[in-house]
Amino acid sequence: MAKEVITTHQARALQALLPLLGDLTAEVSSELRYYRVLDALQQLVPADAMALLRVDHGELIPVAAYGLAEDAMARRYPVVRHPRLKAIVEAKGPVLFPPNCDLPDPYDGLIGSSALPVHDCMGCALRINEQIWGVLTLDALTVGQFSERDLQTIETFATFAAATVVAASRFDDLLQTVAGERKRAEAYRLAAHRPKPAMIGNSERFRQLLSEVDLVAPSDLTVLITGETGVGKELVAQRLHDGSARADKPFITVNCAALPEHLVESELFGHVKGAFSGAIENRLGKFELATSGTLFLDEIGELPLVVQASLLRVLQGGQLQRVGSDKLHVVDIRLIAATNRNLADEVRQGRFRADLYHRLSVYPLRVPALRERREDIMLLAGAFAEHNRWRIGVPSLRFSENARRALIGYAWPGNIRELEHLMARAALKANKRTTSSLAKQVLTLESEDLDFLEATTDHSSTATPLPHSADSAPPVDFRSAVDAYKRQLLSDALARHDGNAAAAARSLGLDRANLMRLAARLDTTPGR
Repeated sequence: MAKEVITTHQARALQALLPLLGDLTAEVSSELRYYRVLDALQQLVPADAMALLRVDHGELIPVAAYGLAEDAMARRYPVVRHPRLKAIVEAKGPVLFPPNCDLPDPYDGLIGSSALPVHDCMGCALRINEQIWGVLTLDALTVGQFSERDLQTIETFATFAAATVVAASRFDDLLQTVAGERKRAEAYRLAAHRPKPAMIGNSERFRQLLSEVDLVAPSDLTVLITGETGVGKELVAQRLHDGSARADKPFITVNCAALPEHLVESELFGHVKGAFSGAIENRLGKFELATSGTLFLDEIGELPLVVQASLLRVLQGGQLQRVGSDKLHVVDIRLIAATNRNLADEVRQGRFRADLYHRLSVYPLRVPALRERREDIMLLAGAFAEHNRWRIGVPSLRFSENARRALIGYAWPGNIRELEHLMARAALKANKRTTSSLAKQVLTLESEDLDFLEATTDHSSTATPLPHSADSAPPVDFRSAVDAYKRQLLSDALARHDGNAAAAARSLGLDRANLMRLAARLDTTPGR
């Protein structure tokens, strides 16, 4: 009888593993391979949640998961901060944690819609050539659901999972080679000491944006990135650089709005000693620093007209003169520019040169506002929640259903940046509101913790509020309405700080030079 049970179990295991064996030589995407690994594992060891995570700079990142809340997929799990994950990574074989284990579980409150803590947890590291690639984790809300036999099963299964990972990696390498991906670009990314912020999303709008970015990235075309404030234009610029043949060369960023007008040309083109008061030595400008690499001019719509003419000459001829010098210097850069303004309107209003506009917009890219990609809101919120849980020392953060509905339904005038800041405040408020030690083990963010009104009106009762619904009808003259709103915010901030422009700028989250330039455009006179 025992022999018959074992044979049945073996047959079930073979049936589950056959699709994985077939995938090893097939042209299957990495994402699909990873999910097929979990499909096979679910047949062998049923669980409430399971995940496949890969290691990246000491953090575990989910690449496939079943049973976890949507926002858990965008979170990063630093190994040193998660004792259970650390134990799995360091163990030579699979690990089954006892139900009464006092080590916090990284998925507490993140399994489906349940706020219950995890009771049964097991996992196994995936090794390729003796190096840790990632881990498999299985979790259950029922005490005693996993057994010693399950432990043996997952140990055997890990070998097949590792083979699948190797196949996925080799297939991806082949695709990159066919696409002309430069090996030195990959080496540059792997050598970076700190991982770059990731672009997170899964919506159709987001996928279309990534498709366009990846299409133009390998070329040397000038790209103009447009979009509202806070949508992530700098991340798009970074991805364009990382996907180019210049990826192992400098990526220089310039915030044009933060440059004092009398120093803009010096900052961009450099100067020689004695060119002006304070020029005590020769200095390279950002163009020369970016030679052979990429120069990213953020908020380019804020450049004065006189500087626009100088910039156009450099772009047309590839040569520049440092301030105070007659000598020409040749530069070889790939230019990427970004703005939250409608430059076509700026051209019509005479505030931006038409010839420079056409020179910049060789390949225009529009980054969609957050309200245009609502499917990504919870992914982003989950990533920011995971980041903030460590900043405030909370074991786990989850979202109530009301909070989810509120986040998805909000208009997000400040876009991703507003969401990031709001999540930091919400985590603090939820932590303060929750008093019981049991509740603090899985901290739930409620809709009352999400201070949307404060995030959009800056506590001003006189400013015109922005609409809170994506379905609200737009104003008749959108630009005039937005300018009026900005003008009111500036006036209120300056009044609160007795005309102190620096203090007003800090309260609005702006650079002082940016506030001064904005005030001049809106005919709002700052004090000092």
